Amino acid sequence: MPAVRSAYDPKDMQFRHLGPTGLKVSVLSLGGWLTYGGTQKGEIVKKCLEAAWSHGINTFDTAETYASGESEVEMGQALKELDWPRDEYVLTTKIFFGTGRKEPNTRGLSRKHVVEGLKSSLERLQQPYVDVVLAHRPDYATPMKEIVEGFTQVIRNLNLAYYWGTSEWSAVQIQEATQIAERYNLIAPVVEQPQYNAFHRERFEVEYAPIFDQYKYGTTIWSPLASGFLTGKYNNGIPEGSRYANHKDFFEGTIKQLESEEGKAKIEKVKKLTKIAERLGGTMASLALAWTLKNPNVSTVILGATKVEQIEDNVKAVKLADKITPEVMEEIEKILDNAPAQPPKFGRER
Repeated sequence: MPAVRSAYDPKDMQFRHLGPTGLKVSVLSLGGWLTYGGTQKGEIVKKCLEAAWSHGINTFDTAETYASGESEVEMGQALKELDWPRDEYVLTTKIFFGTGRKEPNTRGLSRKHVVEGLKSSLERLQQPYVDVVLAHRPDYATPMKEIVEGFTQVIRNLNLAYYWGTSEWSAVQIQEATQIAERYNLIAPVVEQPQYNAFHRERFEVEYAPIFDQYKYGTTIWSPLASGFLTGKYNNGIPEGSRYANHKDFFEGTIKQLESEEGKAKIEKVKKLTKIAERLGGTMASLALAWTLKNPNVSTVILGATKVEQIEDNVKAVKLADKITPEVMEEIEKILDNAPAQPPKFGRER
């Protein structure tokens, strides 16, 4: 028996540091939002994780609220059965929304819920710790100092996580948390989990720019395919089994937008982008992912997959990104025609 057990082969995967930390994550990761524990349970969850791992993906994401805790249960059971060495993969979860219980302290970012919520997540995951725990939303009812103290406690005192981060926080809130950590010798957040894709760019490219420059803040991107819109699957309506079909209430506003002039214009853009993808030897989905990966402030892009075939297609984005030259990027940007305006720098840019 070897002295060091290993099950991981990076294959052709690429890795980036998670923000200012020494932790390296695969540029593509796999998450459980709207899939594992909800529409997908049992053996298929294990197969999807195994498929991702076989292509060099070492990072997996979930949250206490996904499927009311069932996502953590399903992914935790799959990880247990796969029995990979714990030091060979990165696991992240998120605390804030709770799991649907009525008791008021089972949600939010009070120190009580940060600590006890993470303990409950770990129990569902069958894990002694997660690598990263994220505050799933800002909590306007809890003082920022208490929030930072809570996450410092689970890392420094309880060894339940190594790092903490934020999700859909404003740049001002991230800066406030960081400054409080510096002032009181607490642990600062290091990563944000924002929505970012070719149709959703303003916050990532404009608002967060100062925290990327100042703190080298990391990012784990959710909805890089705009919940499937950027795959082209909705170009001719809503197919059965798609996210829009399976979660009609959640995507009600998005579904209505498909019939609007704005929605139709986006579909035309997707059709034009598909031609570029095919010319480069990829699919629309892999092009959309590759476009996101071209941003140097992206640490990892979270994939959502209900079947192995989706993962097999999506991982092609890593190589496709190399084909997106400045000329191809300019062509894509002309089609998108939505690059957000940057604030003026008055000739004082470094």
